[in-house]
Amino acid sequence: MNAITPLILTVAPNGAYKTHEQHPAVPLTADALADTARACLDAGAAMIHMHVRRPDGRHLLDAQAYQEATAAVRRAVGQSLVVQITTEAAQVYEPPAQMAVVRDTRPEAVSVGLRELLKPEVSEADLHGFFSWLVQEGIMTQVILYDEQDVAHWQRLRADGVIPEAPWFLLFVLGRYSAGQTSSPTDLLPFLNAHDGQYPWAMCAFGPQENACAITAAGLGGHVRVGFENNLFLKDGSVAPDNAALVAQVAEGARALGRPLATADDIRKQFGRA
Repeated sequence: MNAITPLILTVAPNGAYKTHEQHPAVPLTADALADTARACLDAGAAMIHMHVRRPDGRHLLDAQAYQEATAAVRRAVGQSLVVQITTEAAQVYEPPAQMAVVRDTRPEAVSVGLRELLKPEVSEADLHGFFSWLVQEGIMTQVILYDEQDVAHWQRLRADGVIPEAPWFLLFVLGRYSAGQTSSPTDLLPFLNAHDGQYPWAMCAFGPQENACAITAAGLGGHVRVGFENNLFLKDGSVAPDNAALVAQVAEGARALGRPLATADDIRKQFGRA
């Protein structure tokens, strides 16, 4: 990648834990996700990383809920956003349920935390079968990596043939286990030192320096995920009014860098979905 590669700007508007007590604009229902999707598309996003919730607001992995939320987003924006679901465990789900929800949903795109599947009860044959199925189904897959050790595990699994070659997309999570769970742009350096350059990468970050991390990544040829899942603050330290404001900041920074924003169709073409 280089500086003129279109920037994939993803919004992560709700996550597994954020509630209306933390911010009233966190979208917790299918209709709220659809409204957020429309606003974030207008602000520059091309992908939505979407969690669904139970009626009481708790984290949920459920194919029907994902399908209903996806349908609501599609009614709002058509095909103008890539809709990515998550397999996040959130201290509730185990690997069999995480893999099953993807098989049952058959989404356009999914994010998978590698370390959540690297468990003693998951054999390498199971991993191979799941990742091979993702390839066969043409599901655009983003692999979440939390540190350099995760990067090393990812590279070993590929080298050993456990994970087949495919157009994978990596997500580097900055500062996940730092004090106060806050991120800074320098948190990107260990990932880049460990990365073998074989696949495109994006980053997400926690706390008020989310935008600084995002612009640093954009300047280095990476891609960006921002939103209320990990951060509620604008770059000036004030509370963001909504997810679209966080997206708009990155879009403004990308323009300053001379880097165009990717469209949903650009993403589909890059990852073999077009």
